[in-house]
Amino acid sequence: MEEQDELGERKARVLRAIVEEYVRTGEPVGSQTIAEGYDLGVSPATIRNEMAALEELGYLDHPHTSAGRIPTDRAYREFVNSLPAAGRLGQAQSRAITDFFAPTVLDLEEALRGATQLLSKLTRYAGLALPPSITDERVAHVELVGIGSAIMVLVVGQHGRVDKRVLDRPDGLDDRLLSGLSGNLASVLGGLTVAEAKARALQMALEASEPDRVLLTVLADAFGELNVGEGTDHVLVGGVANLASEAEAWHRETIHRLIEALERESEMLQLLREAASSEDLSVMIGGEHPSTGQWEASVVAAPYRAGDTSLGTIGIVGPTRMDYLTAISTVRAVARRISELATSLGRPR
Repeated sequence: MEEQDELGERKARVLRAIVEEYVRTGEPVGSQTIAEGYDLGVSPATIRNEMAALEELGYLDHPHTSAGRIPTDRAYREFVNSLPAAGRLGQAQSRAITDFFAPTVLDLEEALRGATQLLSKLTRYAGLALPPSITDERVAHVELVGIGSAIMVLVVGQHGRVDKRVLDRPDGLDDRLLSGLSGNLASVLGGLTVAEAKARALQMALEASEPDRVLLTVLADAFGELNVGEGTDHVLVGGVANLASEAEAWHRETIHRLIEALERESEMLQLLREAASSEDLSVMIGGEHPSTGQWEASVVAAPYRAGDTSLGTIGIVGPTRMDYLTAISTVRAVARRISELATSLGRPR
């Protein structure tokens, strides 16, 4: 690795110790602290010289009001790159993840919503999830339910996504006719994408008699409302209160910017879409990305899949002074379990 060659073994060990200490305390780190708390086998003077060299190389910053130093985004990147590929979770974290996925879940979005809370609980950052786009999901089930003068259209996607629309009931369509049409739709539209289901419903309307024709036309419009492209994409967020509660430990202004970004959603949505296209877990640190640089934050996210098909992203967002080892291990473990769930929901039942 080029940066590792630039640093050499001793500088790399000193840098790792500084990152770990700063993440733990939030205070600028001095050479004496590293000498006393980390068994590096060198004197405080040698550590001080290495810290000065690391500052020259752009890995450390030196706050004017302190004799200690703090890591830069470049230091965090070097630290992340040096982590083992298969980081291990603690026993309590592993048990929490196992317990969360133990109950039977038939709605993927519901599982994702809960997973954001789980990630936040385990990391103390905000959990994020990008659910599958409705435009990519195939219809597993369609049901029409009469509710007085209205009809509820229930569409279940192959990975458990559930969408509902309430339509006016056409004149002359009683519950018996509605039930027969509902059963026919379930067999005809199953396995189609939402766009294909809309086209099929319109074709059926052309061949149907009243009042089925009216309902099928309205039903096609309902599928059209579902199939509005990327506008249906949204970010699920869990544990924002954890960010606010840790504001004293982190920079308050950083937390304020993060919470505002989560409320706007659009920038976070773009980050998660980028992560969804990755083959493996992504770590975006501070100035490495325009959005995270503006927030002075980091995002750790991993795609989840059904088989070989990428469906969305799960991850966390927090300040750059992040416990990256815990964040990466936790996100990777939860993404793996979400992928297993999505794959099982996609199988015929």
